[in-house]
Amino acid sequence: MGGRHRGYQPCVTVNDDDTIAAVGKVSEALEYVERARGHLYSFHQLMGHADLTLGEACDELRAAGHGEVADRLETDLVGRNVLHGRWTFQIVEEFDDGYWTAFREHDRRVRDDLVGGERHLFEANMKEDRRTRGRSGHEARP
Repeated sequence: MGGRHRGYQPCVTVNDDDTIAAVGKVSEALEYVERARGHLYSFHQLMGHADLTLGEACDELRAAGHGEVADRLETDLVGRNVLHGRWTFQIVEEFDDGYWTAFREHDRRVRDDLVGGERHLFEANMKEDRRTRGRSGHEARP
């Protein structure tokens, strides 16, 4: 990269592009985990909404004279675990407390150990390499 954070992150003195790239790759992996976590929360909300909607459908089926069908759906599906012993909130909590927390801790430790704790150092170098100095909209810092 070679940008060396001119004016952007002067407190970092790492001059090893391979280290910066590798640390950036760890953080990129974490960004994908963050996106996956967002999808997990979407799954949680979608499943919760589906369960509530199915409950409403059962009420409507019962009101329309289809109590046996409503009972069957209500008994087997409404409030059912999506995985053995787990509703989606439990899946989210287990993911957050386990894999997600561990990954974030490792990402921080890698950054602390190798690049002075700085985040997005690879991108900071890229910004320095790609921006046009002296041009409005291309400032190094806000």
